Amino acid sequence: MTRPAPIVQLRVQRSDPPGRVDAFEVPADAAASLLDGLRWVRSHCDNSLGIRYACINANACKECMMRLDGKTVYACTARLEPGRSYEVGPLLNKPLLRDLITDISPGKERLFPDAGGEDD
Repeated sequence: MTRPAPIVQLRVQRSDPPGRVDAFEVPADAAASLLDGLRWVRSHCDNSLGIRYACINANACKECMMRLDGKTVYACTARLEPGRSYEVGPLLNKPLLRDLITDISPGKERLFPDAGGEDD
């Protein structure tokens, strides 16, 4: 008798509608890091999931910051344990663009000003 493959459950906060949470079961071997797991979800479950990354597991670009169980982490280096469930959400102190994507650029570095017309 074969044992079921271990999984990681990711409960991901979505932006549309606000407050929606989607749960995804990810094979543990595909989710060594949070970024790996989210990329698996986007490839196999929901290609509309909004995530941002650039360097893939090098922690060099700082693009993949988000919350994991209430703590700010880099998704590329946050390790996941098989059999656990995790809460994943966007940064709280940054403007939300979509799902797990927030505006992390400093105000003066933005190409276009906010709708209010003033720089931060």
